[in-house]
Amino acid sequence: MNAGHWEHYSHPADMGIRGFGPTREEAFVQAALAMTAIVVDVDRVQAQKAVEIVCEDDDDEMLLWYWLSAVLFEMGLRNMVFGRFEIRPFKGGLKATVWGEPVDVQRHQPAVEVKAATFADLKVGRDNAGMWMAQCVVDV
Repeated sequence: MNAGHWEHYSHPADMGIRGFGPTREEAFVQAALAMTAIVVDVDRVQAQKAVEIVCEDDDDEMLLWYWLSAVLFEMGLRNMVFGRFEIRPFKGGLKATVWGEPVDVQRHQPAVEVKAATFADLKVGRDNAGMWMAQCVVDV
């Protein structure tokens, strides 16, 4: 099966993100990386500090929205960027550990701020080959 990856796609006003993976959780990880990559080069983010995130919802699309919103919340609250994500599913939700570091404007060179994950183009599903895709538009 294909490895996980992410991409951005154009949207008239904001930015679309997509994560792909062999599992739903990997697609969610890749979507979070795509969202972070709007702000900074994720390869420059060091995994200095771990933060725990728990999200609950039985609907995959709403769970993706909660996940991305929680990542953004923690980034803003802690003035951090995250570049590594690990998700463990449980019935009705997910538990995640995210690793990152405080924003260093000189090294990270933040481009724009992602304000929110939106419900626009919110979609989670599998293709015919069984690959998972998780997408939405984020407000920049």
